[in-house]
Amino acid sequence: MARIAVFDSGLGSLSVIKAIQKICKSEIIYFADQQNFPYGEKSQAQLSKIIQNSIKLLQEKFSPDVIVVASNTPSLMLDVTAKKIVDVKPPLKEARKQSKTKQIGILSTKSAINSKGLTQHIKKSNLTKDFKIFKINASDLVEIVESGKFVSNKKYCQKIIKNMLDKILSQNNIDTITLSSTHLPFLLPLLKKQYPGINFIDPADMVAKKIFLKIKNKQSRKNSLKIFATGDTRTFQTKLNRIGIKNKVSQLSF
Repeated sequence: MARIAVFDSGLGSLSVIKAIQKICKSEIIYFADQQNFPYGEKSQAQLSKIIQNSIKLLQEKFSPDVIVVASNTPSLMLDVTAKKIVDVKPPLKEARKQSKTKQIGILSTKSAINSKGLTQHIKKSNLTKDFKIFKINASDLVEIVESGKFVSNKKYCQKIIKNMLDKILSQNNIDTITLSSTHLPFLLPLLKKQYPGINFIDPADMVAKKIFLKIKNKQSRKNSLKIFATGDTRTFQTKLNRIGIKNKVSQLSF
């Protein structure tokens, strides 16, 4: 039976979990480290300690076959590669295929946008010189997802989206944007409604395919999901209930 541990600081993991469950049958341990939300405002040193502690905790507690660092911020800022670990980074190769104007936006957290890791990731993607990359700080969008406003106050969310993207999109010929925070796919319906001519790329399906290759010979008969969180589990339970997830949230501490 395959056991997959998926973690970040909050709701972002769910976009990856949803993609995994489409193509894999497995036991998923979802760990939301609420007390360290948001990752996007942490220094590299703080984030390194948080991620190392999280991986150690999940290994010791659950012995998973795969651990998914379901957040672009630590994936870009730290070296989290290991045989058992899968991370999430901006899908620039896919963006290159989809973009006709060769102008691509990366929506991510403030820390990820300013990181050397993102600069290196762009270089490694081997985009030709005629491609132009726009790094867009989407920390405010991450916040409205985590707060649940994307469910309770869509007009407010639409306003935040417009304030963030209208100017940069009107001044440039961007036709493709990567959703490079795992929180952002929750806003995909609002983004598509506001900007129907833009290709928004969610890397979750690509991540799920990597995981499938690792566990395809150990699949379970059915999917199961166990949820754990640090901090205030009642508040997190309420957040999950708002989006239709009724699984019990259990406390898990470092």
